[in-house]
Amino acid sequence: MRTLLFLLSILCCTTVFSQNDLLAKNYFEQGDFEKALTLYEKLYEKNPYRTDYLLFVVSSHQQLEQFQRAEQLLQAKLEGRDVNPQLYIELGHNFSLQNKETEAATYYDMAIEYIDTVPHYANAVGNHFEKYSLLDRAIEAYKKGMALDPKKDFNMQLARIYGEQGELEKMFDTYVSLMEGNPAYRSIAQRYFSYYVTDDPTNAANELLRKTLLKRLQQQPEILYNELLSWLFIQQKEYEKAFIQEKAIFRRSEENLRGIIDLALIAMEDKAYAPAMEMVEFIIENSYTPEAKLLAQQYKMQIALEITEKSNYDSLIAQFEALFETYGKGPETYLLQIDFNHFLAFRNDKKETAIANLKELLARKMSPYQEARVKMELADILVFDEKFNEALIYYSQIQKKVQSDVLAQEARFKVARTSYFKGDFEWAQIQLDVLKKSTSQLIANDAMQLSLMIQDNSLEDSTQTALKKFAKADLLALRNKNEAAITILENILQDHKGEKIEDETLLKLAQLFEKTGDFQRAKLQYLKLIELYSDDILADDAYFHLAKLYQNELDAPDKARETYEQLIYSFADSIYFVEARNEFRRLRGDAIN
Repeated sequence: MRTLLFLLSILCCTTVFSQNDLLAKNYFEQGDFEKALTLYEKLYEKNPYRTDYLLFVVSSHQQLEQFQRAEQLLQAKLEGRDVNPQLYIELGHNFSLQNKETEAATYYDMAIEYIDTVPHYANAVGNHFEKYSLLDRAIEAYKKGMALDPKKDFNMQLARIYGEQGELEKMFDTYVSLMEGNPAYRSIAQRYFSYYVTDDPTNAANELLRKTLLKRLQQQPEILYNELLSWLFIQQKEYEKAFIQEKAIFRRSEENLRGIIDLALIAMEDKAYAPAMEMVEFIIENSYTPEAKLLAQQYKMQIALEITEKSNYDSLIAQFEALFETYGKGPETYLLQIDFNHFLAFRNDKKETAIANLKELLARKMSPYQEARVKMELADILVFDEKFNEALIYYSQIQKKVQSDVLAQEARFKVARTSYFKGDFEWAQIQLDVLKKSTSQLIANDAMQLSLMIQDNSLEDSTQTALKKFAKADLLALRNKNEAAITILENILQDHKGEKIEDETLLKLAQLFEKTGDFQRAKLQYLKLIELYSDDILADDAYFHLAKLYQNELDAPDKARETYEQLIYSFADSIYFVEARNEFRRLRGDAIN
């Protein structure tokens, strides 16, 4: 019984102690320093070896401008048997707060001198100097620690400080030296490089890094320098220069094509099709296996699909057919066949041919994942052809075929979207409610967006007339029947003026005008949306796309800058915030770090 009471008393004391700790911290953070001081003094009295409590007591006194009391506490602690050199820095900081820089310097010197006695304190002393932004002192501490103990390595800390000081050449040089000694530092170093490097080759940081790497490459041809130069050129979107570096790496690293493949994909993603085509041609020429050559051929055709004019579609089809002659039309080329039939259906108005081709492919023996991918493309084409019920069957089969894959969630979303196109909003909503919790953030966001639109536009209109029209326009836009979609959307604005669907309609109409190259009419829709629905959930979309329109199509950089600025100040939680801020700074002429 006594043991139980003893344990309960300890538990009670621990709980009270923990509560007081949290309460003191809360008072301190809220700026109520007198209450914080009272609690921290009690906590420190009961725990005299807790340096953190001492420092909170000292900081509370300093906030209350009771510098003499703070000095007394620190001096008393430093007169004890176990000296912590960080307290010298605290004492120096206490004098600095009183503008007594000479006295402060004396104690800063004492902290650094202490490292001579106990070298392993160098890291703690350097960190503590950094706490008060005493960066030169921190450098001194780290360098002294390494000089006294060659096993110590504080170059990572030094590189970071050089960056903070604007000593970029020293920073780059130190990070590169670190990577030379240990390749594991590379990801960390590149993350810090990205704080200073921009997509502008003339940016000072970019030029310094390039010069640092070229100088080292001339002195000693290491693959690391080629890899870092390639990374830098990718940031600058100079893919041709990055390709030169990747070819040098390829020739000196057992002819591994991985770097060039990755670079080609980056260039393709950025729509830099000319250099991307050079890269895939190089991959085709230098691949050792049929599988690698086929993959490169697929990338080549993806680029060709993007750059070929409609008048040359027959030539494009001939290229696909030549590849099928070489590699066959079996499961091995299923991805190439998906690309080809997508092109036939969505761009060459040969839906029936594409459907027949894909059904023929499905008759072949394939893996469950391959089968699911083919069925997804087939179902998408069937929706495009308004054969909704047949498409829904395939989407449902995909969900059963690859239950644990994200492809199943994508198929469920397309079931919901197809039901929405059909006007079956209730069933669409049931599917979307499940998908809001999808492990794929992209699918969850799309589901949430479509769900909200259906909900919002079903409340005030039980017949859902306007929503049915909008869904019809959405489908027509998917089928590239843009003029017909625009006509329906304009009808919605006329017949359903002031209804909730008006904001969605204005945004969709603006996007379709952009798609058809009618940029002035697109601008008017965005402006109208901002005027009528400035507090609406779609307002930030309108601001962002309008700014992009001014910047990229209407040659109005000042208007673009103003529009980005409005988005930044009015929608701090927008998904477009970071990009809008970067574009605003770029248009203003700032150096972007």
